[in-house]
Amino acid sequence: MNKLNLTINYESYKDFNDLEERDQILCAKSEEALGSSYSPYSGFKVGTAIRLTDGRIVLGSNQENVAYPSGLCAERVALFAIGAAYPGAEIESMAITAYTGHFKIEKPITSCGACLQVMAEFEQRQKKEIEVLFYCMNGEILKVKGIRSLLPFVFIEDRLSG
Repeated sequence: MNKLNLTINYESYKDFNDLEERDQILCAKSEEALGSSYSPYSGFKVGTAIRLTDGRIVLGSNQENVAYPSGLCAERVALFAIGAAYPGAEIESMAITAYTGHFKIEKPITSCGACLQVMAEFEQRQKKEIEVLFYCMNGEILKVKGIRSLLPFVFIEDRLSG
């Protein structure tokens, strides 16, 4: 038996103003995306903004459904919108934020495993890492380069594409 250790690299920002202007814009856009969240059951709004390499920004928000498995996370809403409207476009970076009126969110929320897997598929297709910002409004922001840092044992099977 071998005992191994995984380590990831990420950046932590204590304040929105510490970010580069382009990251501030992306975070502000993710906040804007909260406005289209349909979350009447949980009251937990999630917004995503994705910057393509050509500078376009695509927004997504969580869309709930009374049959819980039928809803969709903000990240996948935005990613699938890109796949449908801009096939072949490359993703540079994305910002994800959340809001609820039920309690104060004090730490950045992170993506679920299903969203990470879809993000990994986009990275695989474009052969380029995606930078992800987990943005806590009025709090810490985490910045990660590459989905493998978040999902180190990602499911990728090249033989399925042939």
